[in-house]
Amino acid sequence: MSTGAAPKRPAAVLSTLILVATVANLNLSVANVALPEIGAAFDASQTQLNLVAVGYSLGLATSVLYLGALGDRYGRKKMLVLGTALAIPFSLLAAFAPSADMLFLARVGGGIAAGMAFPTTLALITALWSGPGRTRSIALWSGIGGASAALGPLLAGALLLKFDWGSVFLITLPLAVLALVLALRYVPANVDEASDPVDNLGGILSIVMIAGVVLAINFATIPGAGTAAIGIALIGIAAAVGFVIRQRRASNPLYDLKVAARSTFWVAALAGIIVFGTLMAAMFIGQQYLQNVLGWSTWQAGLAILPAALVLVMVAPFSAKLVDSRGARFTLLVGYLFCFLGFMVMLLFWTESTTFWVVGLAYALVGVGVGLAGTPASHSLTGSVPVRRAGMASATADLQRDLGGAIMQSILGAFLTAGYAASFSRLIASSPNSEKVTSDVEAELERSFSSAADTAEQYPQYSEEIIEAAKQSFIKGEDFAYLGGVVAILLGMALVWKYFPKYDREAELLAIYASEDADPGDS
Repeated sequence: MSTGAAPKRPAAVLSTLILVATVANLNLSVANVALPEIGAAFDASQTQLNLVAVGYSLGLATSVLYLGALGDRYGRKKMLVLGTALAIPFSLLAAFAPSADMLFLARVGGGIAAGMAFPTTLALITALWSGPGRTRSIALWSGIGGASAALGPLLAGALLLKFDWGSVFLITLPLAVLALVLALRYVPANVDEASDPVDNLGGILSIVMIAGVVLAINFATIPGAGTAAIGIALIGIAAAVGFVIRQRRASNPLYDLKVAARSTFWVAALAGIIVFGTLMAAMFIGQQYLQNVLGWSTWQAGLAILPAALVLVMVAPFSAKLVDSRGARFTLLVGYLFCFLGFMVMLLFWTESTTFWVVGLAYALVGVGVGLAGTPASHSLTGSVPVRRAGMASATADLQRDLGGAIMQSILGAFLTAGYAASFSRLIASSPNSEKVTSDVEAELERSFSSAADTAEQYPQYSEEIIEAAKQSFIKGEDFAYLGGVVAILLGMALVWKYFPKYDREAELLAIYASEDADPGDS
C-alpha cells in the first residue's frame, strides 16, 4: 500500500524513521572520541584502532545492498523492526568487550543490524512521500542524520568524563528501545514491496566485494601483512567482477545496472561517498589529534564537533530549496567547496598550538559542505529509480555514508598510520641516543600514539622527548591524511562538474526515467 503524497500521521512516521536512522548515525561516530582510551586499555596498534573505528561502517556497508533488497521483497517494516531490535545486544557486547578484536567484531555486528534498519528508512520515505514533500523529508533525514553523527563524539566525550570507554556504546540503547516501540506502532507495513525473488548470490558477492576492499586498505599498512592485504584485495576484486557478471545475467538483479548507469544516479552515488566520507574521516582523525596532540579532555574534543552538527541541521532545509531552484549539480558543487575549505584549514592550521575556534571553524565548514551536498546526493538517487527499486536507491544512499565512511576512514587512516610511523622512524634515526633504541622499542614507538605513551612511562628519563616526538609524528601523519582528503574532494568536484547534468537537463532526465519506469512493459 502506497499513500502517494504522504502517509497517515506523517509527522509521527517521519520522526520514527529519523530516530531509527539516528541510532545508526550515532553508532557510526561514538567510537571516535574513545579511541585514545581504547588504545590505552588494550595497548592497541593504530591499525586496530582504525578497525574499531571503521567496524560499524564495514558491517553496514557490506550488508546494506543485500538487506535492502530483502526488505523490498519481504517487508520493509519487518527489516526495520528486526534491525532496531538487534542493535541492542550488539551495543551491549561492544560496551563490555574484553579485547580490541572482540570490540571490532561487536562493531561489525552492530553495523549489520543497522544494515537491516537503516536502508529501510529512506526506502519508506521514498515510497510514502512524493514531490516537494519527499524532498523536504529527505532533507530532514539527511540533515538530522549527519548532525547526529557529528553529535556522537560530544555525547561520548561527556560520558567519558565519568565512565570508562565502554559507556560510549550504551548511548544508543534508550533511543533504540524508543525507536522499536514507535516503529511497531506508527510505521505502515506492505508499502510497495516487490514480488520478484531476491538475488541471493548477488547479495553474497556484494558482501565479499565491499568487505574485501575495506579490509585490504586497512591491512595494507600493517608491517609484514602485505601478502594478506593483496590476497584480501584480490578476493574483493574477484567478487566485484562476479557481482557485475551476475547482475547482468540475473532475471531479477539485486542491483539494476541499467538504472545505476543513469548519470543522475551513479554520479550522485560516487559524489555522496566522498562527501559523507570526508565528515567521518575528519571526525575519526580529528578526535585523536585533539586528545593526543592538544591534550584536550574527551568533553572538549567532543564539543569541538558541535559546530558541524549545528550547521548541518541549519543548512539542510536551505539545501532542499537550493535543489529545487538551482538543481542538484549546483548544490553538490557548493557543498564540495565548503568541504574543501574545511580540509584546507585542517591541513594548514592544525598544529600543536591550535585554538578551539580554528578547530571549530574547520568542522563548521565541513558541516556546511555535508549539509548542502547530502540532500542532492540522496535526492538524485531516489528520483532516478522506480518505487519498486526504492531499496536499491536507499541502500546506495546508505552506502554513501557507510562505504564512504569506511573507505575514507580506511584510506586516511592508512595515510595517518604510514605518515606517523615514517616520521617517528626519522626522528629516532636523527636522535643522538638512537643507538640505545632497540628494534622492539622502536616498533612500539611507531605502532601508535598510545603505544608511544606507554613506552614513555617505561622510560621516564626520556618521557618528554618520546611524547614530543609522538606529537610531531602524529601531526605529520595527520597532514598526510588531510592532503589525501583534499585530493579526494577535488576529484569529486571534477566528477560532478563533468558528468552530472545541469538543472534543465536533470529535470528532463528525471521525467524521462519516471516515464520509462511507469511503463509496465519495462518493469
